[in-house]
Amino acid sequence: MSSIYDSQLEKNSANFESLSPLSFFRRAALLYGDYTATVHGERRYTWGETYLRALKVASALRDRGIRPGDTVAVMLPNIPEMFES
Repeated sequence: MSSIYDSQLEKNSANFESLSPLSFFRRAALLYGDYTATVHGERRYTWGETYLRALKVASALRDRGIRPGDTVAVMLPNIPEMFES
């Protein structure tokens, strides 16, 4: 059964945004910058801090020659660095 939400709802900036990991962090930092994103033991990072940390990872990969389309793997336990990677 279709509802009113299934028809005549074209994608626009009010109802759709394609997210990559970095754009997700950017959007979360913009909207919820001072809210807690991760907690690991005594460590706590806000969405703003998480975004900056993820940018540092991305920048380090770029500086090592990694480009869009390249494959990168990490082996980490369930810690903030894994989330940021």
